[in-house]
Amino acid sequence: MTQTSSRRVASIDAIRALTMMLMLFVNDIPGLKGVPHWLFHAAADEDMLGFSDTIFPAFLFCVGMSVPFAIDNRLRRGASQWSVLSHILWRSFALVVMGLFTLNCEEGAGHIPYLTYSLLMIAGFFLIWTRYEDTPLAHRTAVVTALKAAGALLLLGMVVWCDVQGKPFVTGWWGILGLIGWSYLVTALAYLLCRRTMKWVLVAAVLGIVLCVLNSSSLVPQSWFSRYLLLPFVPGGWSGHAFCLSGLAASMLMRHYKARGQHSRLILLFLGIGAVMLAAGWAAHHWWIVSKIQGTPTWLFFCLALFFPLTAAAYWLTDIKDHTAWTAPIAPAGTATLTCYLLPYVWYPVCGVLGLHLPQGVYYGVAGILLSLAFSLIVIQVARGMKRIGLVVRL
Repeated sequence: MTQTSSRRVASIDAIRALTMMLMLFVNDIPGLKGVPHWLFHAAADEDMLGFSDTIFPAFLFCVGMSVPFAIDNRLRRGASQWSVLSHILWRSFALVVMGLFTLNCEEGAGHIPYLTYSLLMIAGFFLIWTRYEDTPLAHRTAVVTALKAAGALLLLGMVVWCDVQGKPFVTGWWGILGLIGWSYLVTALAYLLCRRTMKWVLVAAVLGIVLCVLNSSSLVPQSWFSRYLLLPFVPGGWSGHAFCLSGLAASMLMRHYKARGQHSRLILLFLGIGAVMLAAGWAAHHWWIVSKIQGTPTWLFFCLALFFPLTAAAYWLTDIKDHTAWTAPIAPAGTATLTCYLLPYVWYPVCGVLGLHLPQGVYYGVAGILLSLAFSLIVIQVARGMKRIGLVVRL
């Protein structure tokens, strides 16, 4: 595959960058008027696959695709299995913490003003999780330690303050980053256990899909202990884990066929898997509606029916044909992804407090859609500038 010196994979970075750009876009469109209904999230009981309903699972799929390369790169550099395990646990913990803070930002924890909460939260995230190796502070251990400690105390202080004020933190649905953290944990541990045998990775992916179906069905009675033991497992439900494990399987298949130069077989396989998932989605629709909020198997199957063929297209375009110029404008979204996701948590409250709004007409119809697309691209360019000075959050 086309890789940089850091062993990055062009197609995975391209897919992740495009997905992050679209995530910024769909998070910005809820306030628009006069735009097609299919662009938005479907309601909880609405039988529809909205465009917005495909973006989060696409990101989970990308997370799964990245797992084997990230873990193998660490092992290749001499890290022990225990070191990799501790890194997996730390990344999962960090994502869950960020997810809870962003969720409680929306919930108004501790009666802290929205702007104050957001700025303190983002400051804490950057103090703790900035990649200081890329900054002038790289060799100033004491300063870096003090900054990380300050960030941890800041976040801890916010939790204590909210509790004292009588509106403590809630876990709720864990927030987007929290759900990613739980699914990453399941997928990374699965790969660490069976990374040398592709068939067991594929078994893990199929098992994730099976557990998603069981979780949404009555095949395992509510009274059975196994339902409580297996199906809840970790928060977020098995649909998210199934997306992530499917991405892991796709990545393993990609690596397997690429090593043998069997590009056409890989593309045909991914197209075939997409067709199977489409058929599974139509079959599942007899029992479940298409619902992201409910995490139905129908939603899972129809999304995977999109992701595998799109992955094949990205692989053909970037890794085989080496057409990567189109990714340049959005490249930071694939390499500074978390920073891109967090920046709107500063912009939106600042706009609200300062009253920074354009004329209402630009938030309508095509003009509004173009404005949201422009916003997503601007955020990515801001992240590009921050990356140049080393000011990025990286776990």
